[in-house]
Amino acid sequence: MSCSNKCAENLEKNFASDKSVDLSLLDPVLDKYAGISGSLITILQKAQDIYGYLPLEVLRHIACRTGVKPAAVYGVATFYTQFRLNPVGKHVILLCQGTACHVNGSESIELALCEELKIKEGETTQDNMFTLENVACLGCCSLAPVMMIDGEAYGKLTPDKARQIIREIYKKEQGE
Repeated sequence: MSCSNKCAENLEKNFASDKSVDLSLLDPVLDKYAGISGSLITILQKAQDIYGYLPLEVLRHIACRTGVKPAAVYGVATFYTQFRLNPVGKHVILLCQGTACHVNGSESIELALCEELKIKEGETTQDNMFTLENVACLGCCSLAPVMMIDGEAYGKLTPDKARQIIREIYKKEQGE
């Protein structure tokens, strides 16, 4: 195995693989941006909108169709925190860890969420319902500690309030 193949193999371990992904869903995006210099980030954003994350097969397809080296595509996908390399749950919990939230108890909120969901930060529940992600700041400092789920902010949290919010979302899901 050549060095470049070994390096690519090591790099690709960071990405989830899904052999069943329908690459044709991305073709209209690739057609629209064909030959447009500097469009890689836009293509990756639109790919993530389509698939929910960036599977390895999608990144390879983007590299092939755009002529951008796979290592460059992987580099952009790993550099920007907006890109997800693994599938996420139906509901993504963004837990603020900014200064205001930290001093107001975000660590205890994280512990409560981890216990309630039986996951660690950065993981997805077994039922693929929730993913928990810590973020630097949600810009809702007056609500500290705060979390955001599906674009809705939940503030002035306590561990019990955070657990209750999760339970209510589960109840809504069961009623649908």
